[in-house]
Amino acid sequence: MDLATVYCRAEVGIDAPLVRVEVHSGNGLPKVTIVGLAQTAVKESRDRVQAALENSGFLFPRTRLTINLAPADLPKAGGRYDLAIAVGVLLVSDQLPADRVADHEFLGELGLDGSLRGIRGGLPVSLAASRAKRTLIIAEANAQEAALVSNSQVREASHLLEVCAHLCGTQPLSEPDPQELGPRVVPDLADVRGQHQARRALEVAAAGGHNLLFYGPPGTGKTMLASRLPGVLPELSESQALESASVASVSHRGLNPKEFRCRPFRSPHHSASAAALVGGGTPPTPGEISLSHNGVLFLDELPEFTRHVLEMLREPLESGAITLSRAGYQVTFPARFQLVAAMNPCKCGYYGVDSRCQCGPAEVQRYRQRISGPLLDRIDMHVLMPRVTLRELNKTPGGEASETVRERVAAGQIMQHERQQQLNAQLSGSALDQFAPLDKRTKTMLENVADQLGLSTRACHRVQRVARTIADLAGEREISIQHLSEAVQYRQLDRLSLDPANVAKS
Repeated sequence: MDLATVYCRAEVGIDAPLVRVEVHSGNGLPKVTIVGLAQTAVKESRDRVQAALENSGFLFPRTRLTINLAPADLPKAGGRYDLAIAVGVLLVSDQLPADRVADHEFLGELGLDGSLRGIRGGLPVSLAASRAKRTLIIAEANAQEAALVSNSQVREASHLLEVCAHLCGTQPLSEPDPQELGPRVVPDLADVRGQHQARRALEVAAAGGHNLLFYGPPGTGKTMLASRLPGVLPELSESQALESASVASVSHRGLNPKEFRCRPFRSPHHSASAAALVGGGTPPTPGEISLSHNGVLFLDELPEFTRHVLEMLREPLESGAITLSRAGYQVTFPARFQLVAAMNPCKCGYYGVDSRCQCGPAEVQRYRQRISGPLLDRIDMHVLMPRVTLRELNKTPGGEASETVRERVAAGQIMQHERQQQLNAQLSGSALDQFAPLDKRTKTMLENVADQLGLSTRACHRVQRVARTIADLAGEREISIQHLSEAVQYRQLDRLSLDPANVAKS
């Protein structure tokens, strides 16, 4: 055979476009040429493949080999094409039968001894191969995550010889054993005492997918409450879990199959760069906002983040995705996350609380202005958390457990999906009039509140979405004055005219 074609998959964001590895054996001096916009790591595969074949007992053809990775305008990177190239070389040298290759896809990096090593992005490849109705042969290191795809045909191998034995029909490769998912281990909301308004706000935010900001002095439980949000959120659906797992699969950290269906919870340090938060690099990899897709992104000490970094959140908060542009191509990562943030009244945290604060009004204002108005506008709920004394805390019993709250949250989300096929936080402006209409009284009330607090149209829409969620939790079909009043109470930074002293004293 002079020409062989073997199927593989590239990595472009969370997509895995098909790559045809075409191997041609021609006349001329022995030489191996790899074409098709291959980067350095791909071109080096010729040496890895030759050593792997020879150390596995095969003959490397002493002819002129041309290896084309099609399509030619798609950048190729990494060692993921090694196995496909090795199979193509064996085909053109008539050391493997060609009749079983067309319905297979091959993915894996080769060691010099012929062993197969894992690569990044095994799950998106499995999804694409399943849609194409081909059997995927992949390294053992990636087999568990690839098998998470329902109805997929995945075969795991640890060595090139095992792959060849499978293609020859002498020793079929085995399917990966079903992965046993790990238990859902998250902090329980019952641990939180007091802060009843903040607990209620957390439940409302969970039910509607709303963004939430906790504001108050240190030690009031802001971080404690935020870390318990995943515990009151329902389990991910299979499609949501595959989306989130695909992002984790192409990240540098990789995917832990035992965490499949668990809500992501990401809490980057305030020193994180813009690339760490939104993604970057060459090739682009997902950042924290994409790794928290369908989960929670918690930003503690919000004003301590660089303003440039925070401003990059504005677009994905609206669109639910982030697009990274590179020379010649673009990569889009999903970023439908729920933002939870926490901040203090001032840099030291005690302004208006006790005498240890030495911050002046101007310094406090500069601290607050690190968060821009447009970003604050996109946070649906601002909740103040006053200090609770130890005596009060000891007298307060624990609150409801996460499981109890999760049942109410799940019931509210079911109502939303039956009514509009999405959460209330994702409703567009036009959809609000259809699914969250206001009668004359509530509409007049919202107009008056907007005039008094100087709310933008975006902020008013967010108040309306929160009111719709509160009505859903109450099992009501219509938004009442009470629902809207509670929603307005959750815009507390607007209600207090952003006066740090008033905020701290409230």
